[in-house]
Amino acid sequence: MKSSLIQLLKNSRFIESLRGDPSYDRTPRPMRDSFYSLVEPDRVPQPQLLSVSGEMLEELCLSAPLSQEDIDILSGNRISQARPYASCYGGHQFGHWAGQLGDGRAINLGEISGNNQMWELQLKGSGLTPFSRTADGKAVLRSSVREFLMSEAMYHLGVPTTRALSLIQTGEAVLRDLLYDGHPAYEPGAIVCRVAPSFLRFGHFEILAARDEKENLRQLIDFTIANFFPEIDPQNPKALVSLFKEVQSRSIQMVID
Repeated sequence: MKSSLIQLLKNSRFIESLRGDPSYDRTPRPMRDSFYSLVEPDRVPQPQLLSVSGEMLEELCLSAPLSQEDIDILSGNRISQARPYASCYGGHQFGHWAGQLGDGRAINLGEISGNNQMWELQLKGSGLTPFSRTADGKAVLRSSVREFLMSEAMYHLGVPTTRALSLIQTGEAVLRDLLYDGHPAYEPGAIVCRVAPSFLRFGHFEILAARDEKENLRQLIDFTIANFFPEIDPQNPKALVSLFKEVQSRSIQMVID
């Protein structure tokens, strides 16, 4: 039975299971002892649906065409009953450990139970989060078109990847220096809705290890095994080794693909 986003979106298991900052404060700051921060997307002036993946509509059991209510959710102009959030992770930039990065211009809307699969929905370009640092949290149309097309192309080439549900032009003008030559110009803003079973990254684990947050790291490992690796027995003393080997194997296969 097909339905709407407002009916299907539920709180992500990530925020139901792990500790976070509930303040909705978007001020950029170090986020310690928290896996995420609750945050609402920016409202946009003139959302226009440019493209939608019919395959993902089917996979998510969403009605076609998308209703105005659904478009409002996918543009950030309406919040469902699920609590949106941005997650904290670390990573490397230009070959060096950069410390905390996090979802600087991505906001997770929640999860949908589709055809025998849980899917998480994430808006890219929907505004500031505590991890935006000095950026504006926005995305422009040219890069959003690339992501929408390439994520679906990679999927159909058999490469493990995130999927794309929708591409929305926001009606905003976003300032970008296209050639990084000191001549910024305004471009049309846009939002892509990414879809994946999970948006967990290596960096979610790396930031906890770098900060020596052993208890939080153990919680994240337990959460990951329980929700995404049901073939691993969490009571087995070698569960962590089994998780590492499985992630290693999948990563190698992704590179081969």
